[in-house]
Amino acid sequence: MQTKTSVKLFSLVLALMLMVSCLAGCGKSESSSQAETAAEATTVAPAATSDSAFEYTGRKTGIVIDVDSYGTIEADLYDDLAPLTVENIKRLINDKFYDGLTFHRIIKDFMIQGGDPKGDGTGGAPDKVKGEFAQNGVENNLSHTRGVLSMARSQDPDSASSQFFIVHKDSTYLDGQYAAFGKVTKGMEVVDEIAEKTPVTDGNGTVLKSNQPVIKSIRLK
Repeated sequence: MQTKTSVKLFSLVLALMLMVSCLAGCGKSESSSQAETAAEATTVAPAATSDSAFEYTGRKTGIVIDVDSYGTIEADLYDDLAPLTVENIKRLINDKFYDGLTFHRIIKDFMIQGGDPKGDGTGGAPDKVKGEFAQNGVENNLSHTRGVLSMARSQDPDSASSQFFIVHKDSTYLDGQYAAFGKVTKGMEVVDEIAEKTPVTDGNGTVLKSNQPVIKSIRLK
């Protein structure tokens, strides 16, 4: 009985490690360090360090994400929480950088990721921003709970540019490792539909170009 229990426990741990490792990849980059993703850790991440009861009370900037055939997602960007990240996102929005781009990586019960001009996880905007999260020496207490917006990045903590993700289900193991910068205020049903109905080709959430939900536009409110 003890042997069977040990085998089951080992299998469970192995499966969990494989799942997290699976989330480390994003796209077909020649070098894994060049791909921006919402989960780079290849081992089980430590417990969340952010305060789950954190309530942001600073300046906010509203945005509207219009997804073709799905509808709109409204969100608040937290200007004072991650100022470099938010300023970069706002600049890209004003430049209409996101118009016509897609959500290229989708994992149900985890997140939907978009904002890559190449559509495969290896592209981005010309400018990089400092990673505003605890492991990079920046205080950021916004936990990666359902509806939170955060920046994708490569293994380089300061590699974020244009790719972002919206958390579908609580993923607090990302806390302290990625720059959360806002939260959905309206339209989570659109996120749900994208996450639950978009066909993917593998466990890493890869979406064929023909199936990638298209971002018609992102605008400031």
